Amino acid sequence: MLLGIDHVVLACRDPDAAAAMLETRLGLAASEGGRHEGLGTENRLVWLGDAYLELVGVFDSDQAQSSWLGRPVLALLDAGDGGLVSWAVAIDDLDETLRWAPPDAGLIGPLDGERRRPDGRTVRWRLARLEDVSPTAPFVIEHDLSGAEWTDAERAVRADRQHPLGGRARLAAVEVVTASPAVAAGRLRSVLAASVEPAGRAAVRVRLAGHEVRYVASRPGSGAVVDVVADVPIRTRVTRIGDCEIRLRGRPVGVGAPPQPDPSADV
Repeated sequence: MLLGIDHVVLACRDPDAAAAMLETRLGLAASEGGRHEGLGTENRLVWLGDAYLELVGVFDSDQAQSSWLGRPVLALLDAGDGGLVSWAVAIDDLDETLRWAPPDAGLIGPLDGERRRPDGRTVRWRLARLEDVSPTAPFVIEHDLSGAEWTDAERAVRADRQHPLGGRARLAAVEVVTASPAVAAGRLRSVLAASVEPAGRAAVRVRLAGHEVRYVASRPGSGAVVDVVADVPIRTRVTRIGDCEIRLRGRPVGVGAPPQPDPSADV
């Protein structure tokens, strides 16, 4: 069963610094992450309900260079200041997804993964991916709901978390730049049986439960966008991680509902 976008992977040189920047400029606080032993990568997580932004850095370049996640992270950091690596789709039955995926889908899996948190608890999951993950080629993930981060108590805390300006913030959409939006969207639809529709000139929208992914044509100066929406009327705030724009916006301001004060309006 398709559950929506699980998380967005963002490469950054220093996950702690990126986390501090997102909190200062957008009011999005990060929790502790951990290390992916054997992959050479480490992370901090910015939870948005049960979805999250994953800020990924490298702690062992040799391990990263030989791992499926580390390679694209290193490539972005070598080319610039990081940005959108890929994103994951949450499903609740990986075996069924693999069973029904087209033979030419190219999914590799199931693959077991884990991350040890600073508190000693271990987060576990299973996933399937293409040979080379990228912003246009996401992977699918099934979490171990009995392990760390996915207990009922931890999910309840996340569901009630308030943005500093009021209300809750949620992941709404990811916008990916590609030379062939229709091809990228069609590939995703063939694997996940997702809903695909036009989204303006040279753009295609893919519905993933409560989220959407927009594939848009390459254009000068364009880059990936991650949309986060708060359920209160606030001014739009924008910042960047590498070549990816992170945009926080509120619902439209109605009559009698003045916008919240914005202490970082210069961002």
